Amino acid sequence: MSHQAFDYVVVGAGSAGCCVAGRLSEDAGLSVCLLEAGGPDHSVFIKAPLGFAATAPLNIHSWGYNTIPQAGFKGRRGFQPRGKVMGGSSSVNAMVYTRGNANDYNSWDALGNAGWSYQDVLPYFKKSEHNECFGANDYRGVGGPLNVSFLRSPSPLNEAFIQACNEQGIPTNPDYNGATQFGVSPGQVTQKNGERWNAARAYVDPHRHQTNLTVVTHAHATQIVWEGKRAVAVKYMVHGVHHEVRANKEVILSGGAFGSPQLLMLSGVGPALHLQDLGIPVVHELPGVGRNLQDHVTTVLIYKTQKVNDAMGYSLKGTWNMLKAMWQWRTQRKGWITSNVSETQGFVSTQSNEAHPDIQLALCTGVIDDHARKFHAGHGYTLHVTLMRPKSRGSVSLISRNPMDKPRIDPAFFQHPQDMATLIKGTQMGLRIMQSAALKAYRGDMLYPLEAQDTAQIEDFLRDHSDTEYHPVGTCKMGPSTDPMAVVDSQLRVHGLQALRVIDASVMPHLVTGNTNAPTLMIAEKGVDFIRGLAPTHAA
Repeated sequence: MSHQAFDYVVVGAGSAGCCVAGRLSEDAGLSVCLLEAGGPDHSVFIKAPLGFAATAPLNIHSWGYNTIPQAGFKGRRGFQPRGKVMGGSSSVNAMVYTRGNANDYNSWDALGNAGWSYQDVLPYFKKSEHNECFGANDYRGVGGPLNVSFLRSPSPLNEAFIQACNEQGIPTNPDYNGATQFGVSPGQVTQKNGERWNAARAYVDPHRHQTNLTVVTHAHATQIVWEGKRAVAVKYMVHGVHHEVRANKEVILSGGAFGSPQLLMLSGVGPALHLQDLGIPVVHELPGVGRNLQDHVTTVLIYKTQKVNDAMGYSLKGTWNMLKAMWQWRTQRKGWITSNVSETQGFVSTQSNEAHPDIQLALCTGVIDDHARKFHAGHGYTLHVTLMRPKSRGSVSLISRNPMDKPRIDPAFFQHPQDMATLIKGTQMGLRIMQSAALKAYRGDMLYPLEAQDTAQIEDFLRDHSDTEYHPVGTCKMGPSTDPMAVVDSQLRVHGLQALRVIDASVMPHLVTGNTNAPTLMIAEKGVDFIRGLAPTHAA
């Protein structure tokens, strides 16, 4: 076993881990080690934006998780692809840049997390981005490492969809990350010059040449090493060889909503009875580790179309179009290959609450059935209808003490009846939009026909065809020590332990109204300032 020592050891080179390691390495007086279980992010499937359409369904650069059978899905297992590569899920996601709603963060603050209100976190959103869409203003930032742009070659379908939303009383909103969220907008994406701009390119690559940053790929973390209640090292394996790296200052867990609680429990931190059942010595009991799992549940309204030049699909003409698109991307970084598929975003409310929408709409310029794992000949387009703030709460637990085993994932989709009721209403809204006159020229047969007024039929459809929108959070919940389910405090320090923080999406007390990549990077930016002692601490 080899041993090394650094000031900080960051476990997980996903979005948060890349940000934390890159920012800390800006200080030449600090040494940082970043551990990543996957490999480098050199693949064209990562660099070419449309490549993600293959990485998720084919489990390329992915942990390839599945849930346990879900009662809300009639016993189906859900699919949970998470990035196992430099950049983590920012290397395999749809690149949508969405911050969430101001009310989300104000509610975090109201739960006892001082310093996490919208006004507190907005500077970190602005700090992280270089916004090509609007430039610098009260809500948007320039000069940050994360490039945010509009799509270079959007399909004409998007304009028709925006008009269809307008026909249903949903206004066009220039910037859903600005003053208001409600409405429909062209999507904003983490791309630069027609390429994916993941967290590794944004935060790690600029510091690769520095001697104070060490990146270890194919490094599967297996255990935190303790001296009393202080985290002092991390054990990991590379191709079956055991290693240990010591942290002179802190260990930072950035393994995400599944990886961070898993490593804590493998290291003896979590629900005592669960750990004892598996023969894991309890270092510190924290019953909230692995609890409070939340995820966005989404469904798909799929339509065929004869407009083969405006929608992706499988046909002779489609194959020719894609071959031309590959050449266009290679020579100009334009065309279909720059698409993230999910090209237009809408935020609407089933409760007439424009200040805090509860449904996200995403128009996809292709047939997306079962995460694109089901093949359908021809061309089409898909509307994702996603429940934003589910009331259901699931869990992540261990199936054994073997660190190479995947965790047991139970999102408990539709466990709370209100989730189904709200998504039925959202689906009805989606059906009305898709039947609007503006889409008539595109609209062919619906792949799974539904009647907007038949709620029983819609509920049955939702149980058969819904699944994750890839946004698991909450399993290392942030909260005060008086909250028995809280795992970290408002400075992201693990309760009752020393020299250990969790900085990733798992600390979110509850889901945000939108995609989770941008909020995760905000958490990381703020977490770095806590480590540096620069962020306002507020009252305890």
